[in-house]
Amino acid sequence: MIACSQSQKGADTQTAKNCLEEAETAFANDSIHLGETLLRKTIHLAETSADWHTCYIAYQRLAEALSQSNPEEALRLMKKALIIYEQHPDDERNHVILMDYAGTYAAQVAFTKEEPFDEALEFINKAYAIAEKNQMTDLMCQTLTSLANVAWAKEDYRLAVNHARHAETLATDHLRPGTLQVLARSYLSLNMLDSAETVYRQIEPGDDVHLAYIVQSNLAKIVLQRMNAKQVEDDIEEAFEQIEDFYYKALEQKDLYYQETLRKEKENQQLEYRNRLYARTLLIVIVAAVIIFLAIVLALRYRIRMLHHQREYEQSKMENELFMQEQEKHRLLQEAEHQKTQLHQANEVVSFLKNFILERTEVIKKLNQRGDSLITLQTQEWSEIERTLNAIDNDRFAHIRERHPDMQEDDIRLCILTRLGISNRTIGNIYCITISAVQHRKLKLKKDVFGETNPDITLEQVLNSK
Repeated sequence: MIACSQSQKGADTQTAKNCLEEAETAFANDSIHLGETLLRKTIHLAETSADWHTCYIAYQRLAEALSQSNPEEALRLMKKALIIYEQHPDDERNHVILMDYAGTYAAQVAFTKEEPFDEALEFINKAYAIAEKNQMTDLMCQTLTSLANVAWAKEDYRLAVNHARHAETLATDHLRPGTLQVLARSYLSLNMLDSAETVYRQIEPGDDVHLAYIVQSNLAKIVLQRMNAKQVEDDIEEAFEQIEDFYYKALEQKDLYYQETLRKEKENQQLEYRNRLYARTLLIVIVAAVIIFLAIVLALRYRIRMLHHQREYEQSKMENELFMQEQEKHRLLQEAEHQKTQLHQANEVVSFLKNFILERTEVIKKLNQRGDSLITLQTQEWSEIERTLNAIDNDRFAHIRERHPDMQEDDIRLCILTRLGISNRTIGNIYCITISAVQHRKLKLKKDVFGETNPDITLEQVLNSK
C-alpha cells in the first residue's frame, strides 16, 4: 500500500524517512531480514522525532513483512499503527488502508487458531464504510476482496463469491489479479469447476512467476478433479510444492547476494574515504616540508612513492573485487534463467500429462477389461500407450529401444503390458496364448534380452530398474 507523504521537519525526521526508503529498497530486492531491521530502526527514529506519519507507516510495513511468519505479531503491530493514526490522523485513505490490513491479519489469526472472525469483520467493515462514503473505488475493491477472503475462511463460499464479484466490478488492472484469485478459489470450493477455470484463465500473470505457478497449478487440479484422478492430483501437487520450495530458495539466495553487495559498497566507500584522507595528509606534509626545510623533500618523495604504490595495490585489489562481483552477478543471473526454464518445463510436463490422460482413458479401460474375451489393440493404440508411459516414466521405453535395438515389437509390447501391471490372463487374451506360455515368454525375455538370471527377480522389477 502507498500512503500519502507528509512534509518532514528537522534532520531527525528526514533521517526516519530516509531509513524507511532504505527499507523499501531492501524489500524490493527481496532482502527481508535487512528490511525488517531497517523498519525497526525507522520506528525508533520516528518516535524520537515525533514523525507520526512515518511511524505508523513503518509499523504497517513491518506488520506486512511478518504477516506470513507471525500473524499474531503482525496483528499487534497493526493495532499499534492504528492507535498512532487515531492520535495523529492525516489522511482518510491511510485510515482505510490500516484498518483493512488489521482486518486481514485478524482473519489470519482467527483462521490459524480456529477462532471467530468477529474482530476481523469489524475492522474490514469499518474500512469499507469509509471507502464507500468517500467513493474511494480502489479501496472499496480491496476491502471487498478482504471480506471475500474472510467469508471463504469461514467456509461461507456463496458470500465469498458475492463479495468477490462486487470487488471485480470495481477492480483496476493492478488489483484485478488478486480479486480474480479469490473469486476463482471460491468457485473451486463450491465445486463450480467451469466457473473457476474461466476466472483462472482471465488472470494474466505477466512477469510474476509465482502468480503463473498458482494459475497453472489450479488449472491442472481442476482438470484432475473432473477426471477423479486423485493419485495423479497428489503427484502433481507434490511436484508443484517442490517447485515452490525451489523458488523460495532462489529468493533466499537473492537476499544473501543483495546483502553481500551492500557490504561491498560500504567497504568501497570506506576505501574511498581513506584515499581522500591520505591525499589531504600528503598535501599538508608537502606544503609544511617546503616551508620548514628543503632537506625533508627527499624523505617526502620517498614517502610519496610508497603511498603511490600502496594506492596502486589497493586500486588493483578493488578492481579484482569488482571483477569477482560481476562474475558472481553473472552466475546468479544464469541460475535465475535456469530456474525459470525449469519452471517452464514443469508447466509443459503438466500440460502434456493432462492432454494425454484426457485423450487416452479409453485405451487403458480396454486393457483393464475383465474376463476371457479376446482383446485386440491397433498399432495406433500401442503407440499411444507407449508414448503415455514415456511421458510418465521419463522416456523409459525410448531408452529400452535405444539400448536394445534388436528387440522384437512383440517383446516391447509385452514389456509395456508388464509395466502397466496387466495380469497374465489378460496378456494371454491379447496374444491368444495360455498363462503358462505368458510366464515362459517373460522368463525368456528377462534372461535373453536383459541378461537377468536371478529367479527371484521378476520382469517387473527389471523394468522398474531401467
